[in-house]
Amino acid sequence: MITPLTPRQQTLIVKNLVDACKDINKLNSTGYKFINTACGFIAHYNLNGFKGHYADGSLQDDIEHCARMNMWGNFTENDENYAYYMTRKEVYQKVLGYFAAQQFMREHIQHIVIA
Repeated sequence: MITPLTPRQQTLIVKNLVDACKDINKLNSTGYKFINTACGFIAHYNLNGFKGHYADGSLQDDIEHCARMNMWGNFTENDENYAYYMTRKEVYQKVLGYFAAQQFMREHIQHIVIA
């Protein structure tokens, strides 16, 4: 049985993935271990290979593109590792929620410059 992610682990992973989407060099081993085991991502052999692959800034695009596959909807409450995969789902949803909030702010909040 795989132990579910703790709230602290979830927070650290979300923060790291959001930071890595802005600057891939900020991706650490915690974020890497989470994302390279998500559907649609490959390990690229190691953390540096992963960073090299996403040096063009497309990590957010791939996270968004692979969202549906990473909701782990094929697990039911009776499955042995259900709780673990549901914590992974929560992390993924939080990352997507951050992206959505950023998009909303760009579209609906005007920048006010005070001279």
